[in-house]
Amino acid sequence: MKGGKSKSESKKPDSRLAVKKREAPAQKKTPVKKAKEVKDPNKPKRPASAFFVFMEDFRKQYKEKHPNNKSVSVVGKAGGEKWKSLTAAEKAPFVAKAEKRKSEYDKTLQAYNKKLAEGKDEVEEEEEDESDKSKSEVHDDEEEDDDDSGEDDDEDDEE
Repeated sequence: MKGGKSKSESKKPDSRLAVKKREAPAQKKTPVKKAKEVKDPNKPKRPASAFFVFMEDFRKQYKEKHPNNKSVSVVGKAGGEKWKSLTAAEKAPFVAKAEKRKSEYDKTLQAYNKKLAEGKDEVEEEEEDESDKSKSEVHDDEEEDDDDSGEDDDEDDEE
């Protein structure tokens, strides 16, 4: 048997070539999703950075030069390249405006947090006062709406 494998060699299973059976994959546990915090619409918005202050002016200039351009990404890329090419002295007015906006934001945020801390105590008291009866009345209204939809089903039967 020249060049061929002997019977003893061919009967031995080669561990490198053997396909191992995998165990059934365990079901993935989905993480418990926490309820998203509802954002307060009264909370002051964060101020724009120096770059975004620059972009406010740059967008106006760019639209004047390129009125047919409708692509937002092109304007953004052009603004980014222009911002990178500006010197620190040229960026200074935008940085100053951004710092001014930041200081105003800090003041309004402090006032907002103060109001929130005072109002939080009142809200907690109101939640304790709310009775179960008022909660059940809300559900009764929903059931009445469902009854109205049943009348529509009767109209379909008449046709």
